[in-house]
Parts: sequence; C-alpha cells; structure tokens
Amino acid sequence: MDSVAEKIDFLRKALHEHNHRYYILDKPTVTDFEFDRMLRVLQQLELDHPEYYDPNSPSQRVGGEVTKSFETIRHRFPMYSLSNTYSREELEQWEERIRKILGPEASIDYTCELKFDGVSVSLTYVDGALVQALTRGDGSQGDAITANVKTINTIPLKLNGDYPSFFEIRGEIILPWAGFNKMNEERAAKGEPLYMNPRNTASGSLKLQDSSIVAQRPLNCFLYALAGNELPVGSQFEALEKARSWGFKVPDSAQLVTSIDAVFEFIKFWDEKRKTLPFEIDGIVVKVNQFDQQQELGFTAKAPRWAMAYKYQAEQVATILKKVQYQVGRTGAITPVAQLDPVIISGTTVKRASLHNADQIEKLDLRIGDRVFVEKGGEIIPKITAVDESSRGKEQAKVFFITNCPECGSLLEREQGEAQHYCKNETECPPQKIGKIQHFIGRKAMDIEGLGGETVTLLYQEGLLNSIADLYHLEKDQILPLERMANKSVSNLMQGIESSKEKPFAKVLFGLGIRFVGETVAKKLCKKFKSIQVLKEASLEELVQTEDIGERIAESLVDYFADPNNQLLVKRLEDCGLQMSETETVLSGHKPFEGKRFVVSGVFDKLSREELKNDIETLGGIIVSSVSSKTDFLVAGEGMGPSKRAKAETLNVPIISEIEYQNLKASSD
Repeated sequence: MDSVAEKIDFLRKALHEHNHRYYILDKPTVTDFEFDRMLRVLQQLELDHPEYYDPNSPSQRVGGEVTKSFETIRHRFPMYSLSNTYSREELEQWEERIRKILGPEASIDYTCELKFDGVSVSLTYVDGALVQALTRGDGSQGDAITANVKTINTIPLKLNGDYPSFFEIRGEIILPWAGFNKMNEERAAKGEPLYMNPRNTASGSLKLQDSSIVAQRPLNCFLYALAGNELPVGSQFEALEKARSWGFKVPDSAQLVTSIDAVFEFIKFWDEKRKTLPFEIDGIVVKVNQFDQQQELGFTAKAPRWAMAYKYQAEQVATILKKVQYQVGRTGAITPVAQLDPVIISGTTVKRASLHNADQIEKLDLRIGDRVFVEKGGEIIPKITAVDESSRGKEQAKVFFITNCPECGSLLEREQGEAQHYCKNETECPPQKIGKIQHFIGRKAMDIEGLGGETVTLLYQEGLLNSIADLYHLEKDQILPLERMANKSVSNLMQGIESSKEKPFAKVLFGLGIRFVGETVAKKLCKKFKSIQVLKEASLEELVQTEDIGERIAESLVDYFADPNNQLLVKRLEDCGLQMSETETVLSGHKPFEGKRFVVSGVFDKLSREELKNDIETLGGIIVSSVSSKTDFLVAGEGMGPSKRAKAETLNVPIISEIEYQNLKASSD
C-alpha cells in the first residue's frame, strides 16, 4: 500500500466498517482507542492531501462545517403526516374502510412499528452515498440539514449491498434518555438551565449552525420507510429488511401480522414494554404491508389511507388554575386559555392549557383556584380534562365566558350551531388584522420569501401595515431603520413581495382568508369561475352548484364580497398587479381533456404524480381516486397496484403510460 490514495481509501473503508459494527450491529471488533487512532491518521492524511477530499469520509462525523442558514428544498416524494387514533374502535373502522376499497376477499397483512417521538428526516442516497438530508417541514418541502446529519453515527455515509442507484429513506432522529440525562448533568454542573425533553433537544440540535457541536450530542436515528421510483421490494416489511442489509439502523421491533387482532396484541405488548425502552415512543404505527395495496388505497389530502398511528394515552397530572385569558384568532374566533401553576408533563413544563370554548368552561364548572387535571392532547397541546371535586376554588371565583373582545372591546357573537364565539370587528381588531396578513404570506398562500410572522407584527406595530394590500406599498427606506432590519434582509423581503405578484389566482384567493375557503376549495372556485370578478358576482345558487361547495362555504363567499371593505381590498390588490384570474392560456386555450375522468397511479419518470394530476386538471380533466365504468383513462406508472390494472381491464378502461399520456395530449392540441 504505497500511494497516499490507497492508504486513504483503506482507512475510509475500514472506519466505515467499524462504525457499522459498533453503532448498527452492536458488535465492535476494535477498541475505541484503535478506532480513534485510525481516524486521526486519516484526518492528517486528508489535511495534507486536500485533493482527495470526500464529503462522505468517516472524518466528516466530527463536524466542523458551519451553516449560516438552512436552505428550504422541495421533497421529491412528499412526507405525509399520519392519521391518529386512541381507540380500538377507530382502528377497526379504519380496517373496514380499507376492505371497502380493496374488497372483502382481499388478503391484507399489516406491519406494526414503534412510533418514535423524535424529528422526522428524509435522506437521499445516490450510488450508495448520502447526498442530502431534509427535515419534514410542511411535508412538501423541508430544510437541508445535511452537514449536521452526517455527524450522527447511526446514519451511514456509504452503503453496502445491492442498493438502488437513487432512493430516499425516511426515519426519526431521537435523543435517547441516557444521552439526554448526561447532557443535563453537564449543564447542571455548569449552572446552565436544563433541557426540558429529548424531542425538543434533538430538534434544536439539528438546527445548530456549527456541525461540530451537533457531533458532540448523542443523537440516534432509526430508519423505517423507503421512497423511490424503482425500489427492489414489494412490501413494507421487506423494505425494512432490505434497508437493514444496506447498513441502516432499522428497529428489530417491527412485526408482520395477518389480522387486526394481532395488531392489538402488538399494541398491548408495547404499552407496557415502552416504559423500559431507552428512548421515547408515543404510539404504534400500523401499515398495510403490500406496496401494490398501498398504491390502490392512495392518500387523502393530508395522510395515507394505508397507515394509521395508534397513540397511547397521554400522561395526566394535577395543578392549580390561576386565571383564564382569552386569545383572538385570525378569523375572530375567541379561545379561552387557562393559566396554571407550572407543572411538568412528559418532560415539558406546562403553564397554559386550552379550554376550547364557553361550553367547555361551563361543562367543567371552573373556578379560579380549582385543582385541575391536565394532559397533552395528542402529546402536543395541553388541555384540562377534569376538576378535582375534593379541592375546589371558591364559588364566587366561578369562571364566566367574556362578552366583549379582549383586544378591541366589540360585543362577541355566537352563530347558531357553532361552539365558538367571534369578534366581528375584523377591520379594526389588531390580532385579526395581523393574523390575516400572516395567513396571506404563508407557504400555502403567497409564500413571500424573507417575510415571517414576527416581521409582520413589527411592521403592523410601526404603522407600516394595516392590511394585506399595504404589503405592496412598502418602501425599503421605511423598513431599514427598524430593529433587526439589515440591508440584505430588507432587499430579500422587497424581492419576495414583488415575486408574489406572479403567484396564481388560486393562491391569491386562498390568501384572502375567506372563512371556510381552504386551499382545495380555492382551486375549485378558480377552475369554475375563472376570475375574481366572476366569482364576486356569483349567486348563492351558482356557488352551491360547484363541486364540493356547500351552503356554508357559499354563504361565506357571498358575505365576504358583499362587504365594502373587502371590495376595496380586492380592488387594491388588483391595482397592485396580483393575479386575479386564471392565466390567458388556461382561459382561452383548448382544453383537450374537458370532462374526461383520469385515475393516476404509480410513480413516473418525467413528472411527479402531483405534477401529472395538475397537468390533467389544467387541461380540463377530472382526477378520481378509483377505477370505475365512468373512468376514461388509467395513467399507469411504475409500481401501480395489480388490482387497479385488473379492474381497468375488466371494464375496458384504456391503460396508458406516461409517454402515451404525453402523446395523447399532443395529438389533442
């Protein structure tokens, strides 16, 4: 081994192997001293010969890269959240829904896995090397944390075996109890404030700018889901085994079962066993095992239909109710919030808890000074569940829901059939005005880069923002003198505002914050009415005739556009150059798929599934989830479920590939 390149290559391979044996297999074959000695030799060789730099060398584990800001990148494959349940009944109902789609005779296996209480991450590997790590973010895009993730020893930098040339793998980064407690012992010795819980500490660690600090934290990562176009597996359980063979730390607790009864046996076993685990879990994830069945079941707008998270009951503790405050939301909804004597629940200090509405206060018969029971709903949002009848506050301290807005003093209203009280003074109530602007700039609306919620509040308080239209009249010289406003950040903000003028009509409509008009409803309204002018003039009857637009949504739209203040706002936005109609190509262009019903299934080469669906809808097509006699085309990608194909063949529904779809589109022009 004469050449430097050969020495470096030998050391890298040896250290990768020793790292795998120590952190993944728990079967080390060298001492820590010998490992550290080899690493120091490699580091010196790499320092002396920078021409042999490798971003995935074992030396990268020690960190050192500094990230000033974390770039936001779109996920190639969306990271969906999971639907939750706390009851056996709801899990059984979930299985019934699955069988209705797959058919009563379908043979269904389930993979049961632990639900780790950590930070979700998506790792991308190209030719067996780690090239990117993203947080989950909002599911469609996340922050790049690659440098920090490379410091985690249980995440392989290079793989072994028969891995695909390109794929992604999802997992959960956690901080085990032993490491968390050791970190707190060290902080206590220095007189520093303690970290409150492992999950938040892990999350904060991944956003540290200096990766060498991250390297010092005992983070761990369990991997549990593959994503890619040509995966060499056909089921979730097979995917776990294959990932383990490539070098990933895959939990050996996962179990393949053949009935919902066996699922509950797994849930019951881990309900007790979880208390002895060296890390936190908050439930069990149940997945339909076969990928072709997953493809057939598909997704809702937010979650896969083929998976369900069973959450264990939250920890409950008692504390004293000190007072009740009231918050005003973007829509004017009033939410009562209990102020409590601080208490620790699941490792987090809780001082506040939601009381939801007036009915909840009345039901609990609350009094200031009551000893109340608090738990984390879904292990996230604290809530009061009951009052200790043996330790009540004084009768004269009984809590009554307020009658006037705590911010602007307006009389509150409660609409028939609703539990919430509302402040209707939306044009003058400060939290509502700020909330509407924050909604407008959000990712799903105008997604204005360089402008966040805190900045909106600052600009409002300084008298520079009073409505969303004011955004387009801001001047750089007005903002620069404000606190924390540097020249570059203000330039980015101004550019983000200007770029938002190109956002499509559907995003503008959603951004207006009309009550009950969510992202999907906004798209359907834009598709039907084409422009804000036509939508403003639409009658209640015309609105109700639109797909998925019920009377409640229609009434909200009519009320919104009847308000002179809203009319003026829309006019100001039009004058500023925002897109208030579908683009000319969509308005006047030929729509070759008008009224045609498409099912899109599988994974595609040129476009993502969502991009393909959007393309079809732009050309007048209708996307449906399942094949029926009314289906005009089944667009089939890689990995499409055989049951969809069989049903299409039985009903003589044309099955076309992505290339055939493009040819069909071209021939229809």
